[in-house]
Amino acid sequence: MTRPTAATREAVTARDAIAARFERLPASRWHVTVRLVVGVVTFFEAFDQLLIAYALPELRQEWHLTDGDATSVLTVGSVGMLIGALLSGRLADRFGRVRVIAYCVAASGLAGLALVACTSLTPFLALRFVQGLAIGGEVPVAAAFISEITRSFKRGRFVLLYELVFPAGLTVGALVAAWLVPAAGWRVMFAVAAVPGLLAFLVQRTVPESPRWLADRGRTAEAEAVMDEIEAKVSATTGEPLPPVRYSPGPSARPGSPPAKAATDAERTATGLRSLFTGRYRRRTLVVGAIWFTGYFVNYGVTSWLPSIYKDGYGLTLSDALLYSTVTSVAGLLGCLLVALTVDVLGRRKIFAIFLGGSAALLLTLAALGADTPAQVLIWTSLSAVGFFGSNICLYLYTPELYPTRMRALGCSVGGAVNRLGVILGPILVGAVYAAGNNVATVFVMLGAVALAGAVVAGALAEETADRPLEEISP
Repeated sequence: MTRPTAATREAVTARDAIAARFERLPASRWHVTVRLVVGVVTFFEAFDQLLIAYALPELRQEWHLTDGDATSVLTVGSVGMLIGALLSGRLADRFGRVRVIAYCVAASGLAGLALVACTSLTPFLALRFVQGLAIGGEVPVAAAFISEITRSFKRGRFVLLYELVFPAGLTVGALVAAWLVPAAGWRVMFAVAAVPGLLAFLVQRTVPESPRWLADRGRTAEAEAVMDEIEAKVSATTGEPLPPVRYSPGPSARPGSPPAKAATDAERTATGLRSLFTGRYRRRTLVVGAIWFTGYFVNYGVTSWLPSIYKDGYGLTLSDALLYSTVTSVAGLLGCLLVALTVDVLGRRKIFAIFLGGSAALLLTLAALGADTPAQVLIWTSLSAVGFFGSNICLYLYTPELYPTRMRALGCSVGGAVNRLGVILGPILVGAVYAAGNNVATVFVMLGAVALAGAVVAGALAEETADRPLEEISP
């Protein structure tokens, strides 16, 4: 346990003291354990999120759904996620990260079990909306929490190796669904996905509240007690005493980045939704919002409709359509791993520009080739998925870095809400363009153009945050 000395106590706020104590913690089994527990929760939230795309072909046949009904099935969960994201950020900034995560997981599991009993469209849509509220609430708050327990050195790799659980959940969901839905039906799939709702209890029992959040809320004694416990566990698992605490700012930024600007009074005191558009945070919110929207517009515009396009547009069997779609999801997971391993070297801004720009080029190439065969679509969308999956996972690292603790969860939740707009509009517009002329190539022109817009915004306007302490980036 190391707290500020008498000479430095007056100059060091509780928030800065907690931040400095995190900065001296080496990577340890404690970090891995917490990352694993929260990661398993996020894994199954992702697992739940993707199931609807694989259940849709069966639902259309069983309930005789129209194209409009099918679009509602695909998007109603995303509407819930949008609202859940906005609500959860406020709740997590007020009541704590861990409590909100646990409640969201429990609600998602209960809604999943209820979906199994649905026999018609209306209750199914209502329950998918509720499940969307829970999933949309958990994911951004978990991202904020993981960022708050991480030091600045190689933060990108640490956070993104955790965030890999989300695309891994999508990929495993795709693999399991491709086998289980044709064999046993969509209800069994939702029953399997609901079981991990029990993890809510594990989260509450094993994951400590964020000391950064406690200190920011003025609960200094609790923050120090939790920090003492964390330091003891880290020291025990490493078998070595911890290095001394340095109550001074870390490195300003990587070479070539502009020096950090002093915060204005308005920036230091602003809270609530308006604070996201105050001072330096205005540009950050607009830029990261544009990247969230374009990246997820493309992601879900592609992945939500691929099974149906393969089946209805190219005449593939249901099993083959799901298998082809799964290949694209696996390629996306590889893109996420590639970003996790390179983000601290390249930096956040270059990752967005390179990966989203590469995705745009590949989608436009597919359109130029005519998308005449399912093999063409499989190859080029899978290569493109490396780009848009990789760019999107980096947002879960980048967004929490852009905001201070007092509004970090809110900033993440607004990013999550904007991504839901992309998730909603992507499938809707892809469905409208596809239905208008049954022209797959036109769909990929639209998706490529959106990805290109996101890459340009990121490359020109995104602020680099690599290797900088959270408190320096966002005073």
